Amino acid sequence: QLQLAESGGGSVQSGGSLRLSCTTSAYTSSSYCVGWFRQAPGKEREGVAAINNVNARNYGDSVKGRFTISHDSAKNTLYLQMNSLKPDDTAMYYCALIADYIYGTMTCSPMALNYWGQGTQVTVSS
Repeated sequence: QLQLAESGGGSVQSGGSLRLSCTTSAYTSSSYCVGWFRQAPGKEREGVAAINNVNARNYGDSVKGRFTISHDSAKNTLYLQMNSLKPDDTAMYYCALIADYIYGTMTCSPMALNYWGQGTQVTVSS
């Protein structure tokens, strides 16, 4: 059974930083795509970032240049470093993966993530 457990959310003022972490069983496979998406109340889900087994990264347009996705597969942990946070970044953030991802046959896109954890809340105040 796939496992994803997020941590690191919280409240921060505009311009501040947070780092989210996710412990996941995705790294037991040699081919994987893991990442983050977010959803604010009343808004559609938004892909934030994704990274695959060859460290190819994809970011949503609204976070490019501010957020960085990384991972430590030896620790089974995915990270999302969020800098220059804005009130519009306020949302529930979900660690997620593409189930049955096969490297070379599909794009590792944050919009394609289809299996996710419980989420962690990020609130940015102005």
